[in-house]
Amino acid sequence: MLAAAAVCPCPPLLVPQVAAGAAPELDAARAACTDALGVLAAARPDLLVVVGPAEESGRGTYAEGTPGSFRGFGVDIDVRLGAERGARPQRALPSSLAVAAWLLERTGWSDAPIEGLGVGEPLEPERCIQAGRDIAARAERVALLVMGDASACRTLKAPGYLDARAAPFDASVARALGAADVAALKTLDVELARDLKASGRAPWQVLAGAAEDATLSGALLYEDAPYGVGYMVATWS
Repeated sequence: MLAAAAVCPCPPLLVPQVAAGAAPELDAARAACTDALGVLAAARPDLLVVVGPAEESGRGTYAEGTPGSFRGFGVDIDVRLGAERGARPQRALPSSLAVAAWLLERTGWSDAPIEGLGVGEPLEPERCIQAGRDIAARAERVALLVMGDASACRTLKAPGYLDARAAPFDASVARALGAADVAALKTLDVELARDLKASGRAPWQVLAGAAEDATLSGALLYEDAPYGVGYMVATWS
């Protein structure tokens, strides 16, 4: 059963070396992510599953010890999803899970085994929700670290340019995450999320499936759009 969840944004800019001179702009987001991971540790889970957007059309799993890198963003930083166990995995983490691995390493996570799940943007809500149910059934106390961004259309300079629908969409997501509103996340508008380039839609719906029977309370720790992209940090416990 789901014991706790943390929702964090997944831009590589969270890594200060990637952001370079702009790093201070996300200091508040990094601090909120640290607090959110503290909530996961306090739940004393038997298993931590990290969920984030990936390039797959469906979903792909990543074993503990899978490596990731930010070399594609111009910095020589390598990460690993938890401890290396057994044979070295053959494929690398997608960028969202690499950011999660960086956050976990930064906070010294050692509280439970870790697995990763990458979900593709086209994955239907029903499949996302079922994936969450399956995760929640994996252990007596499961924790989720859910990576994903809201709309990328909040300003003229945003990656997706300005879209008047972006701010209301992000506000509705922030309300749902802050209230641990499973029903609201389940019914997110898939087409609108795609139009607004909201990478978190599928991971948030995995969370909704995992939390169906958990009766958790939510708290929104951070919400802003410093680069025209909605970044949110929330906890469910």
